[in-house]
Amino acid sequence: MNKKYVIKMRGLYTGHDQPFKISRSQIEAFVECPRCFWLNQRQGIRRPSGPPFTINSLVDRLLKKEFDAHRLAGTTHPIMAEYGLDAVPFQHVLIDDWRTNRKGVTWFDPRTNLIIAGSVDDIWQYRQSGQLAIVDYKATATSGEVTLDDDWKVTYKRQMEVYIWLLRKQKLEVDDRGFFLYANGHDGEEFARKIEFKISLLPYTGNCEWIEPTLLRLKACLIGKLPPRSEDCEFCGYVEARMCRLTGRSSSPDTSSWAGTVSS
Repeated sequence: MNKKYVIKMRGLYTGHDQPFKISRSQIEAFVECPRCFWLNQRQGIRRPSGPPFTINSLVDRLLKKEFDAHRLAGTTHPIMAEYGLDAVPFQHVLIDDWRTNRKGVTWFDPRTNLIIAGSVDDIWQYRQSGQLAIVDYKATATSGEVTLDDDWKVTYKRQMEVYIWLLRKQKLEVDDRGFFLYANGHDGEEFARKIEFKISLLPYTGNCEWIEPTLLRLKACLIGKLPPRSEDCEFCGYVEARMCRLTGRSSSPDTSSWAGTVSS
């Protein structure tokens, strides 16, 4: 069944004095393409969505159940011990809210009048130092070893850094180093109604210095006019190519003339 494209009418930025909520994924959208971000937040024109990754979601839920059992018992999970981490899942009264997409970890930025939100997968605490480490679950299926070297995984790294930054805004001591817990599905001789997963724990040392300057640029984008298209944005490229075909125009990097009433 085809999914109808709908322009959203609620939750748009209107320039009013009320704080405006921005999610971690919306920050990433702005970094990738200010034009797509502006069209979404000001005009409700979202990028087309892909299908849900239900297997990934299932792996997330099962991992959370497994680590929650150790959280309740205050014990070290075998994966932590395997990688030499003297840690336990972090216990906090808000941990369930912080891991829920509808709530997440939030912080109000008075400089921009924005509420920044992001939902973490898990938080671990080192026994000796008491420091916290952000943990993000990922699921994949690849024949090689899982690494963080792929260029597109910079989005994962920025995701981790926003989580570190948000938790620090809660007055918590968070380590620069977080972890990506990868569940990698392996090929086998037969299906036999099961898939074997190899677990890898990949450390990543984040740098959060880009976040607050980015929020200032993001807010300036929100209150400004429609930005020009990003040369490396696939969505902007598709729109331009389609309009060129439909109108008979030659390709041009400036498509603002096609925006019509979309400009502010």
